[in-house]
Amino acid sequence: MRRHLNSIYVTSEDAWVRKDGANIVVEVDGAERGRAPIHMIGSLVCFGRAGVSPALMAACAESGVALSFLTPNGRFIARVEGPRTGNVLLRRAQYRASDDEDRAVPIVRGVVAAKAANQRTVLRRALRDHAGSMTPLARAAVEEAERRIGDTIRRTLLMPDIAGLRGLEGEAASLYFAVFDHLVRVEDDAFRFRGRSRRPAMDRINALLNFLYALLGHDCRSALESVGLDPQVGFLHADRPGRASLALDLMEEFRPGMAERLALSLINRRQLVATDFVIEDGGAVLLKDDARKAVLVAWQERKKEELRHPYLDEKVTLGLIPHIQAQLLARHLRGDIDGYPPFIWK
Repeated sequence: MRRHLNSIYVTSEDAWVRKDGANIVVEVDGAERGRAPIHMIGSLVCFGRAGVSPALMAACAESGVALSFLTPNGRFIARVEGPRTGNVLLRRAQYRASDDEDRAVPIVRGVVAAKAANQRTVLRRALRDHAGSMTPLARAAVEEAERRIGDTIRRTLLMPDIAGLRGLEGEAASLYFAVFDHLVRVEDDAFRFRGRSRRPAMDRINALLNFLYALLGHDCRSALESVGLDPQVGFLHADRPGRASLALDLMEEFRPGMAERLALSLINRRQLVATDFVIEDGGAVLLKDDARKAVLVAWQERKKEELRHPYLDEKVTLGLIPHIQAQLLARHLRGDIDGYPPFIWK
């Protein structure tokens, strides 16, 4: 079983990250701020204009440490990677399966059903833990959304084509986000949720979700590359130049439990407040520097939580789940297991 390695997130604009022996060293204004052995690190993520020495880039590539550069708000810029890992036969099997709808449909069906099931779990937990604090109207809306998402899950099992499964995925997401505002328990109009807005985010919750999705996307892409799969060629998401379609596929199962539930926790526990965000002239909403750091700490802590994997029946950390699912997908594409078992959060 793969070990849960740590990630280093560099958020200071004037940071310089270098190699010192077998260590990664982060400096700001010439002063050392942190140091860690390379073999203990799974990924290095630099936000903004942080610089990385060529020697460290080479060391990360050789050691399989994912090195990514993102904007301050999490939009992907670039990635440094070493030679491709894995068997070329696995990638060829992936490409053939992606082009064969009969083989792709069961994979897509599992991903869509698992995502909807995990969305339903978020709603069920909210009803279980906080139904008493909801208004009767809000509680009824969440209960109805939970019921209708359950119906959507049943329909995915009968849907014979990818286009129809994409439609059901969109239907479940629409039902889920239509009641997402009822899951926000703080009495503050600054945290009202009126629907998804991607880039740019037009409210505080969407800004937080977009940032967490960027972190999750980085982890999913790294997981796929670590088992030798091509993140660009997916099944649910159509191929598009520059889009990591398979990483987006893998993310779908984890969005509710890893990103959306964490966003709700940060807001409902008042770990983030309205002043942690800045609103630009055009209406776009961004996280402030200190708030980004707080979210990164919470993200790392969330990944350390343990749960029992439903397919392996073993206790694992949440941060390992993308790697396990990538491995299971690779095993299915190689023919080692009959189907891809998606991750259903309980």
